[in-house]
Amino acid sequence: MADSPKLILPDVPGLRNIETYMQHGGYGETLRKVFTMSPTAVTDEVKKSGLRGRGGAAFPTGLKWSFMPKGNEKKKYLLVNGDESEPGSFKDRQIFEFNPHQMIEGILIASYAMQIDHAYIYIRGEYEHWIKMVRQAVAEAYDRGVVGPRMKDTFKPSGDGIAYSVDITVHKGAGAYIVGEETAMMSSLEGDRGYPRVKPPFPAASGLWHSPTTINNIETLANVPVILKMGGDAYSKIGDPKHPGTLLFGVSGHVNKPGVYELPTGTTLLDIINKHAGGVPGGKKIKMVIPGGSSMPPLRGEQLEGVKMDAENLKAAGSAIGTGGIMVMDEDTDIIKVLTRISKFYAHESCGQCTPCREGTGWLLKILQRFEQGNAREEDIDLLHDVAFNIEGRTICALGEAAAWPVRFTVERFREVFEQRVKPGLKIGSPNRVHALRKGGLEPVQIHVPMVERV
Repeated sequence: MADSPKLILPDVPGLRNIETYMQHGGYGETLRKVFTMSPTAVTDEVKKSGLRGRGGAAFPTGLKWSFMPKGNEKKKYLLVNGDESEPGSFKDRQIFEFNPHQMIEGILIASYAMQIDHAYIYIRGEYEHWIKMVRQAVAEAYDRGVVGPRMKDTFKPSGDGIAYSVDITVHKGAGAYIVGEETAMMSSLEGDRGYPRVKPPFPAASGLWHSPTTINNIETLANVPVILKMGGDAYSKIGDPKHPGTLLFGVSGHVNKPGVYELPTGTTLLDIINKHAGGVPGGKKIKMVIPGGSSMPPLRGEQLEGVKMDAENLKAAGSAIGTGGIMVMDEDTDIIKVLTRISKFYAHESCGQCTPCREGTGWLLKILQRFEQGNAREEDIDLLHDVAFNIEGRTICALGEAAAWPVRFTVERFREVFEQRVKPGLKIGSPNRVHALRKGGLEPVQIHVPMVERV
């Protein structure tokens, strides 16, 4: 554990302040070197690193940047996705709080590589505390001349200045889960209702205000300064070769030390739960884990041995990396209750634009509530599965899959739980008390964060 690199959240006290960040090399030689390279060479270095997006889709970042049209006279935009709204996902706010300037430096490098002169940081509306922090960090960067028009003098290599600068605007979201989808986020930023758009055209061709736009996640961009500092080849050797680097794993649920842990990709799921997050309270067995946020397919406890946390290995195991939000549930968990709560969230957050999602998420919730209340029939098991299956792939955006996957895969992997629930004379037990036991002193509560500082 001691040798695990901390590229995004290093143990540096006060790193949130720009003076401390610059004392540790921030906005320094790496950025000056970038501005002497060609934009294509910067993109090639990121391609070489193998960096994949940290927002859920794990798409290759350098390849995404290369989609930005060259020689186009239209204004271009970078949209930074900080709308972290999915249950089980809470890692971006760690960057906002403990290392925002590394994210800002990543924005500068990405903007230069794509020749963009204006970037927007879109942050979840409920993150009021962190929005203030990011706005403060951006203001500090402007004051020091590392963002905005004064960049041309700050980073001058030979006395003539650089012919490049970028402005950054922090935008507070209105609190809708759907605007985490890239086209809905663009609609929201433009002042419209946060509806997803039909693709194509893709954002690189027609994005914000019909101009070419690239959307990257907060954690993705925070990796970029590290890549340009150490070199793409060196970065590609960290973690799993097909999904290199470190990831911020947000661990919640039935573990003794819930929190955010930065670890190399390819770390096994059981190591994260047992070694880093302190194991399950009371030594209980694990019944179910959702490895990438609430929208990902869950895994049975018996499936976890040897499962590695990266995009390719999780796909082979029957799930997906998502945002790395690991939700752990022990043997006493009422899975029906958990699934009903998850489905209630997605039914509420559906924008209603697509019929399969608008109607289907409501039906999933109604059927699950029958199971939860002990009123379900045996045929409801297959009905639940069929409704979920018929939402997938039939909507404009991925919220349909986000709502359907947890339900379909839970029915397929825990069918005996549903069969048990429709038996006559069943008595439904009391809720799981493990959280209460952990808080009550059976196991000490240890929230892992790199540094605890409040402003």
